[in-house]
Amino acid sequence: MAGIANYITESYNELKNHVTWPTWPEAQRLTIVVVVFSVLFALAIWGVDTVFSSVIEQYFEWLKS
Repeated sequence: MAGIANYITESYNELKNHVTWPTWPEAQRLTIVVVVFSVLFALAIWGVDTVFSSVIEQYFEWLKS
């Protein structure tokens, strides 16, 4: 149990004393960048999925005929 308490204490000290936190405006700007890229990536995946789905549907239609 002492190991867990030691881990938590050291983690807290690391976060408090050695981590450089971004400023509020920088955090907001980076959040917007992440949201924009997430939406673009989701749209790209949706597009590829739609194309592959159509190709697979067409393939099975050809197999039926």
